[in-house]
Amino acid sequence: MDFITHYCSPIGRMRLASDGEALSGLWFEGQRYFSETLSRKYEERSDLAVFNATRAWLDAYFSGKKPDFTPQLLLRTSDFRKKVWTMLLGIPFGQTTTYGAIAQQIARARGLSSMPARAVGRAIGHNSIALIVPCHRVVGSGGRLTGYAGGIDRKQWLLQLEKMEIGTNQ
Repeated sequence: MDFITHYCSPIGRMRLASDGEALSGLWFEGQRYFSETLSRKYEERSDLAVFNATRAWLDAYFSGKKPDFTPQLLLRTSDFRKKVWTMLLGIPFGQTTTYGAIAQQIARARGLSSMPARAVGRAIGHNSIALIVPCHRVVGSGGRLTGYAGGIDRKQWLLQLEKMEIGTNQ
């Protein structure tokens, strides 16, 4: 059984999901792949400790501060996506990287000469824990704003919140 609650952010209402212990989902309502990892059986419940921690994280983040903690996370996905999403957790607040750079890191770690950046992009596009797993910090080559399940306008807003000059920190 999963549990859900909601959060009203400055750029849209969000749904939070949990197995009761860890955060398993955080989506902008209506985004692509909305609630993709949420089990079919769930109930509304706002009093879980992980939801309180996530709301505190979101409050800090949306006030423009780098949160100094991460709620407990449950990454419900394939091994490849989990690897990519874990790499996203290492992108510092206020910095960006590219799909290609992540693909190169994964290729090196696997002893491959290359890996398609598109494969990384697909994995990132299915990220089920927005903001905390910071897929908005991944940009296209040359700093182009590309692909964000929550919408490019939100991605740009988030990057500006983190005070990044888009296309300069890679």
